[in-house]
Amino acid sequence: MLAASRAVRRLAGVMLVLALLGIATAQTRVTFSYTPPPEAPAITEITVPGSFNGWDTGAMPMARQMDGSWTVTVELEPGRHEYKFFINGAWPSNMCNDPTWGDPERNFWIDPAADGCVGDGFGGQNAFRDIGLATVPEVGPGVLHSPDNPAHLSRAGGRLSLRFTANRDQVVSAEAVVAGVSYPLHRQLAYRAREVWRVALPTEASSYSLRLTTTEGLLELGPFTVPNELFIDLPWVGSAIGYQIFPERFWDSNPAHDLDQLAQIALDTDYYHFLSERIWRQTWGDLKPTFTPGWGNELMRFHCCHQYFGGDLDGIVQRLDHLQALGVTMIYLNPIFHAGSAHGFDKFDHLQVAPEFGGREALQRLRDATRERGMRLLWDFVPNHVGVGHWAFQDAVKNGRASPYWDWFRFRVEPGQIEVGNGEHYGSWWGIGSLPELETRNPAVMAHLLEVTRYWTEFGFDGIRVDVPNEIRNRQEFFTAFRDTARAVNPEVYLVGEIWQRNPTWLQGNKFDSLMNYAIGRGVIAPFASGAMAGDSAAEDMAILYAEYPEASVSMQFNLISSHDTARLLSEMGGGPLFATPSPESLARHRLAAAILYALPGMPVTFQGDECAFLGAGGGPREENRYPLQWGKCNQEMVAHYQQLGTLKNNLPALVSPVIRNISGAGPLLAFHRGEPGPGELLAAFNHAATPQTLALPQGQWRDAVSNETLSGSLTITGFGWRYLQRE
Repeated sequence: MLAASRAVRRLAGVMLVLALLGIATAQTRVTFSYTPPPEAPAITEITVPGSFNGWDTGAMPMARQMDGSWTVTVELEPGRHEYKFFINGAWPSNMCNDPTWGDPERNFWIDPAADGCVGDGFGGQNAFRDIGLATVPEVGPGVLHSPDNPAHLSRAGGRLSLRFTANRDQVVSAEAVVAGVSYPLHRQLAYRAREVWRVALPTEASSYSLRLTTTEGLLELGPFTVPNELFIDLPWVGSAIGYQIFPERFWDSNPAHDLDQLAQIALDTDYYHFLSERIWRQTWGDLKPTFTPGWGNELMRFHCCHQYFGGDLDGIVQRLDHLQALGVTMIYLNPIFHAGSAHGFDKFDHLQVAPEFGGREALQRLRDATRERGMRLLWDFVPNHVGVGHWAFQDAVKNGRASPYWDWFRFRVEPGQIEVGNGEHYGSWWGIGSLPELETRNPAVMAHLLEVTRYWTEFGFDGIRVDVPNEIRNRQEFFTAFRDTARAVNPEVYLVGEIWQRNPTWLQGNKFDSLMNYAIGRGVIAPFASGAMAGDSAAEDMAILYAEYPEASVSMQFNLISSHDTARLLSEMGGGPLFATPSPESLARHRLAAAILYALPGMPVTFQGDECAFLGAGGGPREENRYPLQWGKCNQEMVAHYQQLGTLKNNLPALVSPVIRNISGAGPLLAFHRGEPGPGELLAAFNHAATPQTLALPQGQWRDAVSNETLSGSLTITGFGWRYLQRE
């Protein structure tokens, strides 16, 4: 409670800052409507779970109308909102193609009013609607451009990034005119029926005009005024190499010490002690939290959450030589604060470092040791929910409406009736009763979370990764204030949102710098490298994302393939489950995937142990991908591969550029350019087939960045191979 009282004492000052921000959130009334097709089964009930209500299947019931349709009307903030119709107690897999519930006259879309669909993270598709977002004006026939749209104008790589979109093959040439000087644009990206043209301008430009030669003749557009406020990248991010650490399973700095002290702390504070016995038994039966000595050994059924191995922050310090040899300059730490489980996403106190990790003193040692090596630290922020042992939740359960924290949560039963752990008794994340949700629309809650943001930024963290931001109910208000709070302390703090799908609405310069780029890592790289996706499909998906994202954000993308929430990369490439012996092909595909990751603009992020070719499946209570790292079994050939990629990232200027161009693919081949056109630009090419493939080269001389071989005309890429070529 010491940290709780400290937070409360500072609350008044932070609430004043919050009020001074003067954030107004305009909401729009939105009606969701569903008309079942004639052949659909009988319907008993429909609800609308979505990102706007925490995916609560009971929060938004639809009402049946006289014409047979079902409707519900709500108010939503501006932004992209994902959702599904929950029909007769079940989820349709794909909102944009479902033969059972979709309309056959509209390509089986369940909701024709949706703006589109994106992956739901489980192999299906969520529908989405973009609410209250300004559309990009058509400034000429088929030509879209607006200087107020960050996707068309932002600042990246020390230059002004100017772009417009046009119909495919409509524009022959284009130039931007600034103060009488012409700057030629190049065709950057092409996808479906559209293409993107781009040029980098001097940052001092205050206005510009566009002159396009089209198939219909000359088109002069503008002048356009450069806005006073632009989305600007942080230069350090694009040159960084990232590494994700799940501290409990990374390394135990002192196993003998853990046996009699730190391990007992973890067991004594596990949420097992807070849940009702009925709820615990419902999930885990007779199992109880346990410490497993020996850094590995037995893997139990509740390995995900209540099996402790003793990893700590000093263990990270002991392994910094390994990370530095990989070229790592940014470390992303999964939750390190006092919590009720091994995964740490159920915070008991946002301001107290977990005692079993060594407390604040160990975190200070890690901060100082990384600074000495030129490394930065990023912490994991969970503003949506806490754990059942959180001081405010415990006070509210104990004192009911007399508690100053009663309104910090959404209780559904009367005081005295609350069963701790019962997700039906209070709002909780995905109905999991051990994770009560905070009511962030309460000014006191919001002020407390902003104080947490300020506190750890002042401590010296260089970045913040935010867990499930799409489930914050007042997300527009909250994340604008969040950005302002963090940037007021450190103008270069890096802000990343855990959004799994392609979603540019979060990247407008007022919320996040980047999203966790699963949309490329898991949506493109993993399926392409495994051989499940053809090159043309991979190229198209990549082009769409880079066309929609502002180049300032592209420059800072948090690029990853695997994480604590997914299977390990080698397992994804066919290497097998934990303890299996991976095949040579799976190892080669792993290397291919990593080479694509390092070739992208932004920061490549490796999940701990992937560089060692460790195996493990994600999901379920075992979460084998989080098994303690067996450092003695680290594959040194794979480590050398990652070291080589790190060296290339550091030595090739094009790999630090925000620019990605000319993405193309066919069959087993995928290729793209990095950097501005001309000498020094990089061509990255990849082959997911087992047999060698030939790729025609653009005109000119190219030097292989690995072999130093000079090439022209064409090149051969070995089976499961990759090449980085630099234009001479």
